[in-house]
Amino acid sequence: MTTTDSTTHAHNTACPLDCPDSCSLEVLVESTADGDRLVAIEGTHRNPLTAGFICSKVRRIARHVHGEHRLLHPERRVGTKGAGRFERISWDEALDLAAAKLREARDTYGAESILPLCYGGSNGLLTQDTADARLFWRLGASRLARTVCAAPTGRAAMGLYGKMAGVALEDYEHARLIVLWGVNPSATGIHLVPVIQRALERGAQLVVVDPRRTPLAKQAHLHLQPRPGTDLPLALAVHRELFRRDATNRAFLELHAHHADELERRAKEWSIERAATESGVPASHLERFVDLYAAANPAVIRCGWGVERNRNGGSAVAAILALPAVAGKFGVRGGGYTLSNSGVWKLRSAAGATPPTTTREVNMNQVGRVLTGEHAPGPPVQALFVYNCNPLATLPNQELMRRGLEREDLFTVVFDAVRTDTARYADLLLPATTFLEHRDLAKGYGAMLIHRVEPVLAPAGESRSNVAVFTDLVARLGLARPEDARDDTTLEREILGDNGLLAALDADGVARPTTGARPVQFVDAFPQTPDRKIDLCPETLDREAPLGLYGYQPDPATGGFPLALISPATSKTISSTFGQLERGIVRVAMHPDDARARGISGSPTERVRVWSDLGEVRCGVRLDADLRPGVVFLPKGLWLHRTENDATANALAPDHLADLGGGACFNDARVEVERTPA
Repeated sequence: MTTTDSTTHAHNTACPLDCPDSCSLEVLVESTADGDRLVAIEGTHRNPLTAGFICSKVRRIARHVHGEHRLLHPERRVGTKGAGRFERISWDEALDLAAAKLREARDTYGAESILPLCYGGSNGLLTQDTADARLFWRLGASRLARTVCAAPTGRAAMGLYGKMAGVALEDYEHARLIVLWGVNPSATGIHLVPVIQRALERGAQLVVVDPRRTPLAKQAHLHLQPRPGTDLPLALAVHRELFRRDATNRAFLELHAHHADELERRAKEWSIERAATESGVPASHLERFVDLYAAANPAVIRCGWGVERNRNGGSAVAAILALPAVAGKFGVRGGGYTLSNSGVWKLRSAAGATPPTTTREVNMNQVGRVLTGEHAPGPPVQALFVYNCNPLATLPNQELMRRGLEREDLFTVVFDAVRTDTARYADLLLPATTFLEHRDLAKGYGAMLIHRVEPVLAPAGESRSNVAVFTDLVARLGLARPEDARDDTTLEREILGDNGLLAALDADGVARPTTGARPVQFVDAFPQTPDRKIDLCPETLDREAPLGLYGYQPDPATGGFPLALISPATSKTISSTFGQLERGIVRVAMHPDDARARGISGSPTERVRVWSDLGEVRCGVRLDADLRPGVVFLPKGLWLHRTENDATANALAPDHLADLGGGACFNDARVEVERTPA
């Protein structure tokens, strides 16, 4: 379509944002004398799972790329921190300032006074752990443990199975029983929903384990609604029953697993009745679940990341992932489990350096403690480089994080595409490109494929890619080496290696693993452990967990704070990405019984205070009978403007750590709610 003033073209690319589906995209772009403009974005069939449709989050990405929050030029702070006042400067001025401050911190306080703060869930293989890692490794900066998500699940899966490929999402159609445990595909992976619907039409049974009655829970044959943090007793009770009923595959366990007897011993204390009492799930429902799971073949468990967000998270995931081994559900298409499928890829580092192991490691869930000096072995952090994340909106103990960012002696760089909440506290703002404006590689962790992400828009304003900015900083700090890859094409070759992936990408922009895109567990895919066997009670995890693997830590609720606050993802944001597009005061969801006991009506104009020992959130309220009593809900990824006091659910989330992997415990938040005066 061409006019005298503009030309519109369709381009193929892919979405690298933090979602298991890794959608293939067609983007319609209008090019004018004033620049490129995104007109429309749709799904394509290059990724068969995408099936020609995409989520509503990405469908509105034009508002993100071209919106009022977009950073277009480098800027330097003027005035006090947090006031959000900045002046425009050139890229040379900005990069000279960043390099000078990094050098000053290293030379005056030691290199560990520099902290990179990032999380790569919504980044491709080129924009995370390439030139950025090269910079911080060679500086000798503090290392960041990226534990805000997937750390406990990753530790559990690695301990039991190594990086074994899971059941392909497309193969759920073949299952006779589908268990969705701590996952809500309707909001966080929509392309599994039609696959499940086809399975149901073919007679499959559906079980959902979630404190909320999610859309798929409303269609389920059985819905278990546990108290947050009690998935571990549920899973152990299922194990106990499977062993007690002799509904296990002893021959499989003898051939393919270690320590089945130890798992059986540890599960014995969790009878159906005891697990029901602890979790709040009726014993009859738990009995029915055991009946369904023992009888069905193929049976598949989709374990989500909601399970891990508490003090028992790692052990709970391990117990869930052990179920198909104990019950003998492997070896058939549509049978087994799916967590993350990223382990099917054998990729190489392109950072050009060996990661240090002796420098200070900072758990990102406790950055607030480190920035404020409450828990900071080593030198105080003097230079903070924030990229690929929005920590004020995403990390626990929000008020402590805010106090750390307010330090006038802390030099903070925020490198992002939009003015995040964290950007208000920056000393230097650097404008980043979005995935529509730079080249990348998108690796699916549900769908088993890698896409080449092609730029379809010219960079907005003066925005630059991660590779360009970090490569420049490496050079300015005198850390460059002749062998360094300095462009996207070379980085691609270094990461993919010579295994056919690059040729496949060159042919049609999509590559699949050598095992195929739909491997069958224990037929095409085996544990990536040293002896290719499952370890149902690994010694490494047993030593790490405070009470040993599968040891249960009780509910942290108190008489003063009896309500469990959960903050799951919604269909509006990807972590906090796109959070700036949501307007209006958020409304905390409560079960009608909990609201009635507190004199709360749930009217649209009613305001409440949600508080704990850590802080408070002032917001609206709504009644939601789909929540289990005793649970309240504020969405994940909220920006500060969505509440009346610039605080979100993260202000109430504790920064203690899960039993495995140092993971976050957002769902351990225990709160009270009361009406506030109109």
